Amino acid sequence: MKPYKIGYTTGVFDLFHVGHLNILRKAKEQCDYLIVGVSTDELVQEYKNKQPVIPFEDRKDIVSGIRYVDQVIPQVNRDKIAAWEMLNFNVMFVGDDWKGDKLFLEVEEKFNRVGVDIVFFPYTKGVSSTLVKEKIEL
Repeated sequence: MKPYKIGYTTGVFDLFHVGHLNILRKAKEQCDYLIVGVSTDELVQEYKNKQPVIPFEDRKDIVSGIRYVDQVIPQVNRDKIAAWEMLNFNVMFVGDDWKGDKLFLEVEEKFNRVGVDIVFFPYTKGVSSTLVKEKIEL
C-alpha cells in the first residue's frame, strides 16, 4: 500500500532527461495517482526570463507519455495552494534543490495546516536542462 492517494509535482520538463524521469518515478512509488503540472511557456518566461526549447504542448505530450504519470495539467502560475484547492492532492513532490527556498517555506507552512505533506527528493546530480543545453552548444 502506498503512503499517499493523490500526489502532485510540477516542472518545466524542457529537454526531458533522467532527472525528470527520476522525480516522476519516485513520486509514483509513493502515491496511487500522480498529477503533474507542466509550466506553460508564458510562466517560464515570467519567472525564468527565457523561453523553453521545447514548446508547452510538446512538453505536455512528453510528460503524458511517461507511464508513472496519471494526469498532466498546465501550470499557469506558481501558486501551490491554488493548485491544491483545485486538485485536492495530499502530497506534493519537489526536488531538494528547492528546500529552504522562500516559496516552499511558505507553502510548507500552509500545507501543514491542511494536512498536505511535501516530500523532497534528492536532485539528480550531474544533469539538468541547462547542462544539456551547454553540451549541445559545445
